[in-house]
Formats: sequence, structure tokens, C-alpha cells
Amino acid sequence: MDIDAWVWWLIGAVALGIPLVVTAMPEFGMFSVGAVASAVTAALGGGIVVQVIVFVVVSVALIAVVRPIAARQRGGRPDQATGIDALRGKQAVVTERVDGSGGGRIKLAGEIWSARALDGGQTYEVGQQVDVVEIEGATAIVI
Repeated sequence: MDIDAWVWWLIGAVALGIPLVVTAMPEFGMFSVGAVASAVTAALGGGIVVQVIVFVVVSVALIAVVRPIAARQRGGRPDQATGIDALRGKQAVVTERVDGSGGGRIKLAGEIWSARALDGGQTYEVGQQVDVVEIEGATAIVI
């Protein structure tokens, strides 16, 4: 039983797809696409030299074009703060008198937080706008 060349190229494409999934290295996916392009070339009757050239050209073209675009997309996005890091620098409204002892409350990002003043001698009255400078546990430190 003789297997056609295009079947071998598809087997190669699957074989290259496995490391893509296991290692998350996109280059393997690009090689896999090159193997699929070579399978199409083989199915259309292209010779082995043409098949190899198609594999190399498609794989290299994808690596040359896609990798810089992906790197630019990944690198161009600023780090996004999440969790309590995203709350630093936000404004809040005092809902219960805040002083340096930590007994006050603020409304921050739609939630009520315990709060204390950064400066122990400073107090903030209900309705005042304050800025969050730090989060310690479940307590917002404000100025």
C-alpha cells in the first residue's frame, strides 16, 4: 500500500501541531500551516521539490510576518493593574469619618472599604473626596 505525498504532509502537520499545543510555541503552528500548504500542493500534483519549497516559503513567511505583529501586540499593551493594585490612585468618597486610627469608611469603586488617613493627624468628613494611596489588607490608606 503506497501512501500519497499529501497524506504524509498532513501527518507532518498534525505532528507539528502537537508540540504547538504542548509547549504553546506558535512557531510550530506556523510550520504546521506550511505542511498543510505543501499537502495542498501535493494534492494538486506538484513535485517533491515544489512541495518542499512551498513548505519553506509559507513557514518562513508566517514566522517573518506573524511573529513581529504578535510581539508588537504583546509589547505595546501597558501592564494592566488588577485587584487591589488597580485601586491605588483612585478617588473615593468618605461615608464615615476617616482619621488616622482606621475607624472610617469610604466608598471605593462601588464598594464600602474601611479606611484610615495616611497622616495620623488628618481627618476627613462624610462626603469629602479622598485619594487612595495604598491598600493594607482590607483597609484603604487615603489622603
